Amino acid sequence: MNDEAKTGRGRRPTIADVAHRAGVSKGLVSFALNDRPGVNVATRDRILTIAAEMGWSPDLRARSLSTNRSFALGLVLRRDIAVVAGDPFFPAFIAGVERELSPAGQALVLASVPSSELEAGTYRKLAVERRVDGVFLADLRAGDERLALVQELGLAAVTLGHPDIDSPFPAVSVDDVDGLIATVDHLADLGHRSIAHVAGPSSMLHARRRSEAFHAACIARSIDGRVVETDFSAQQGGEATRALLADASRRPTAIAYSNDLMALAGIAVAQRAGLSVPRDLSVSGFDDSDIAQYVFPSLTSVATDALEWGAVAARALLAAIAGVSLDDTELSPARLVVRESTGPAPATYPSSAPPSPGDLADPDD
Repeated sequence: MNDEAKTGRGRRPTIADVAHRAGVSKGLVSFALNDRPGVNVATRDRILTIAAEMGWSPDLRARSLSTNRSFALGLVLRRDIAVVAGDPFFPAFIAGVERELSPAGQALVLASVPSSELEAGTYRKLAVERRVDGVFLADLRAGDERLALVQELGLAAVTLGHPDIDSPFPAVSVDDVDGLIATVDHLADLGHRSIAHVAGPSSMLHARRRSEAFHAACIARSIDGRVVETDFSAQQGGEATRALLADASRRPTAIAYSNDLMALAGIAVAQRAGLSVPRDLSVSGFDDSDIAQYVFPSLTSVATDALEWGAVAARALLAAIAGVSLDDTELSPARLVVRESTGPAPATYPSSAPPSPGDLADPDD
C-alpha cells in the first residue's frame, strides 16, 4: 500500500503517518520536528527528510490550542504617516519576513490603519484575540507611545531602528546616515553648491535623522542646503520639486530625495519644466528599488537591503517570543549607488518656468 493510500487521498499527513513510515514512535517524531533535545542527528535528519517528502506541515490550529500561541507575527502600518502603496521598501521587507516565517510554520498578519486611534485599537485587538505572538514596530516616531502599549499588552516586539526613549525591546537597525552623507559628498565633488533634501515627516525618527545628517554634511562642505518636509508620497515629492524649481533666487542644482518614489516624481516635474536630468538638475533617491536601474536616466540612490532587514527582524522576533534575550542588531550600513541621474553642476541654470499643478495629474483623469 503506497503512502497516499495510507494517509488517505487528499488528507494532510500527520505525525502518526510520518512515524509509521520512519518506523519510530510519534513522540520521537514530535521531538525531531520541534527540534527538541534527545534525538540523534542522523535520526532527526531522516525524520525531517521523510516529513518533507510526505508534505507534512504543522497543524497551526492544533498547535495554537495546545500551546496557547497563535504562531503569527503582526505588522501594523499607518497610512497617514507612511506611504504603504507604491513604496518598494515594505514589499521587500515583508518578503524577507516571509522567507523566515514559512519554513517555521508561522504566518504574518498585516494591518493598514488610517489614524493613531485605530492603530492603538488594532494592537489591542491583535493581543486580546491572540492573533499574534509578537509585532514589528516600524516607522518609529518621537516618544513612540507604541512601546508602552505593546509592553502593556504582553506582546513580544522588535523595533526597526532605535527609539529615542527607553525601550524594553531589541532593535534591528540600518545606519542610513552614512548613505545621505555620501550623497552630499558625491554632489559636492561634482561641483554642486546648492542642494535640497526632500525629506519625510520630522515626526518620524528616520526622516529626522536623515535631515540632520544632510544639514551637517552641507555645513561640512560649505554648501547651501535646505530641507523640504513631505509625507514620503510621490504627490508631495512632485509638489516639493515644483516649489524648489520656482524659487529663482535659490534654485538648487541638485535634489536628494528620501525615497525613490519621490525622486522619480521629481524627475518628471523637472523634465516637464524643460530641464534635462542630470545636465540641468541632478537627482538622487533612497532605498535603491529595483526600478532605479531601469528608468531613464537610471537613478542614483542609497541602497539598503530591505529583504535582509525583514529576514533578520523576523529571526529576532521569533527568538524573543521563545524567551531568548537579545542584543540590538546592526545591519550593513546604507551605501550610495551612483548612476546616470547625477552629474556635474551646470555652469548656468535654465530659466524655464516650472510646470503647472496639473502636470502631475493622472492622464486618465
